[in-house]
Amino acid sequence: MDQHSPHPGGASRVRRRALLGTVVLVVLVALAGLVAYLTRDGRSASEAPAPPPRSPAASSSPATPSDPPTPDIRHRGLPVPPKTSDPVAYGKAAAAALWSYDTRAYAQSELREALRGWLTTETRYADPASVEKVVPSPVLWKEMADNGQFATAEINEGHFPNAFTRALQEDPGAITQAYVYAVTVSGKQSIAWKGSPAGGAESRSATLAVQCRPHHPCALVGVMPSVAP
Repeated sequence: MDQHSPHPGGASRVRRRALLGTVVLVVLVALAGLVAYLTRDGRSASEAPAPPPRSPAASSSPATPSDPPTPDIRHRGLPVPPKTSDPVAYGKAAAAALWSYDTRAYAQSELREALRGWLTTETRYADPASVEKVVPSPVLWKEMADNGQFATAEINEGHFPNAFTRALQEDPGAITQAYVYAVTVSGKQSIAWKGSPAGGAESRSATLAVQCRPHHPCALVGVMPSVAP
């Protein structure tokens, strides 16, 4: 799905994007040899440290037939988040949702609303602007709908970025404040429209921020501005 201009927002949205940027810095700082998990100044931990829901090493393997990445599909094809405590499985499902759409089945506003349902309810972490950015604008959506355009996603694999894994291995307790994981997903997006059922396809990849607190289902934090290997 093509990227489009972000929607305008106020100061709270700026702060949320800054928080997502903080997660990105975890990877960048780890590359420089640091292992501290960066969080916004002045925020205290909300709960006592506990082991992460699963090991990065165990989660970094490619998808297998027994580990389907696709999200649940319910009302008119709109994506519904899966109930899982596995950040990689959730990241793959979220990527599939972000790379899929069907202008024949629902409106642009309905897709935006459905994708908001994937976001964490912890507003200090959630970055809805980064998610809405991947949804076509209303004007473009109308043009696509006139052509009956739709897209499907095929997920190849998902893993924790190398730098993120190294940071957690060196300081496993660093993640226990926000429980936000970086997950890089790769796959293929296929697009078709009226008169061209075969359409075309292109490779896609993205790094997502996924929150998985212990004993709670995972939720999406946002889409990182660049792909971390």
